Amino acid sequence: MRHVFLLLSIFIAGFNSFSQGLPSLASPGQSVRTHLDYLQDEKYNDSIASTPFISTKVSPSEALIAAIRWKQVLDGKGIYVETDEIPINPNHFDSVSHRYRYVVTSEFPNVYLEKSGNKWIYPPSSVHAINQAHEQLFRFGTDRLLTLLPKIGTRKILGLYLWQYVAILMLISIAVIVQRLFSLFFNRLFLRIVKKAGYEHLADGYLIPIAKPAGVFVVLILLVVFIPVLQLPASTAYFAIIAVKACVPLFGTVVFYRMVNIFSLYLERMAKKSRSTLDDQLVPLIRKVLKTFVVVIGTLFVLSNLNIDIVPLLTGLSIGGLAFALAAQDTIKNFFGSLMIFIDKPFQIGDWITSGDIDGNVEEVGFRSSRIRTFRNSMMYVPNGKLADSTIDNHGLRKYRRFYTQIALTYDTPPELIQLFVDGLKKVVEKHPDTRKDYYNIFLNDMATYSLNIMFYIFFEVPDWTEELRARHEVLLEILKLGKKLGVNFAFPTQTLHMENFPGKLSLSPTYSSPEEMRNSLDEFFGEPGKA
Repeated sequence: MRHVFLLLSIFIAGFNSFSQGLPSLASPGQSVRTHLDYLQDEKYNDSIASTPFISTKVSPSEALIAAIRWKQVLDGKGIYVETDEIPINPNHFDSVSHRYRYVVTSEFPNVYLEKSGNKWIYPPSSVHAINQAHEQLFRFGTDRLLTLLPKIGTRKILGLYLWQYVAILMLISIAVIVQRLFSLFFNRLFLRIVKKAGYEHLADGYLIPIAKPAGVFVVLILLVVFIPVLQLPASTAYFAIIAVKACVPLFGTVVFYRMVNIFSLYLERMAKKSRSTLDDQLVPLIRKVLKTFVVVIGTLFVLSNLNIDIVPLLTGLSIGGLAFALAAQDTIKNFFGSLMIFIDKPFQIGDWITSGDIDGNVEEVGFRSSRIRTFRNSMMYVPNGKLADSTIDNHGLRKYRRFYTQIALTYDTPPELIQLFVDGLKKVVEKHPDTRKDYYNIFLNDMATYSLNIMFYIFFEVPDWTEELRARHEVLLEILKLGKKLGVNFAFPTQTLHMENFPGKLSLSPTYSSPEEMRNSLDEFFGEPGKA
């Protein structure tokens, strides 16, 4: 009887210890602890750890794979699960989904525990989401290293396994080798090809500054891929991944920022091929806009990779941008005015323009204002909004430059000499190399108070005002020489006193004996004698 009682006591104790070791899935917290605790070294049992993943649609073998992969994803992403903060209420209700559901981590909202009967398990949809997350994290087959590297050694040294130290050393070596290979390719191959093609200035001034940050950028991409394989402690992995993820867009921004200079160089060459000088001013503006855009986008990516929610930031920027826009209406108006100037091209750099009180040569068109050099050699800063809204008289777009003057001759100049002088003036225009030959007007045009005026109306085909002045100088000198040669007297303001009747002198007015005599004189002038 004593032996029976002893065997019964042993059986009861063994049953109690076995029942205490059974996995508990009665609440979200117990299910998560069952999964994570039984994958730790001190009490590793992957069969028990996989029980929260087993369901009618998920076999034990599939659940085992999902349990291990979910642990690898959490460690690879540096996500530390606070099991003490997970609800232990068997009837936990999610107010968001309105179901008996618990999401383990907000970074993976599709992976959750769901109440099924009296158990909290991962449904098949969560198992599928775990497999997808595992494939995305361990790209290019790097998950195979998780089965090979631990064979190097599983002894712990200062909190890390021996295989983790070896993997870190291998990763650093690979990063150094990749950096050296990238620099070798850039310096010895690519740069040589560029220099042989005649773009040595491009290689030294633009490509070399891109090579170093581009090499670091490639190394950082490798680190993003291989750091999850290290399976570092959650806190260490978290900060390592955050630092690398923040540095990737940072160095990418540096690369693109410097690539803008190469693109700007291409635009400068294209601008030089065009006749418009306004394109030369457009290139610096495009360069500034692109660099600003690259910096802004890069900053947003850096903040996003630092797990900073940029939505409130963008919302604040939009509200602040609206307030700023209201306060800076004139600046925005001038900016769009500069865009209209570049699109419409009402003038070019170097053109002489007139617009109201504005009169001078255009030297530069900026974001907000344009610089115009006046003929007093002063500099005018004119808002582009004002220029875009005003009427602009562009003297620089003239194909011909008009020259108009009156050539005054004395009243005692014979008509025959006047005609000869007019013919000579036309020849002066015909022989000058910079005058328009198909249209000009040179006629005796007015009988003024003290002179007979010849209208001299011609056009010069010259590029600028200096050349116009030179052409005027040459034509006026030829007119003076022609007048001197023909004996033409140029008039100037004079007053002559004529006495109609003076003792012993005849009247200056002719006398006719009859109307018939006057008619005969008229007929003789037109070559019709005896008509009367």
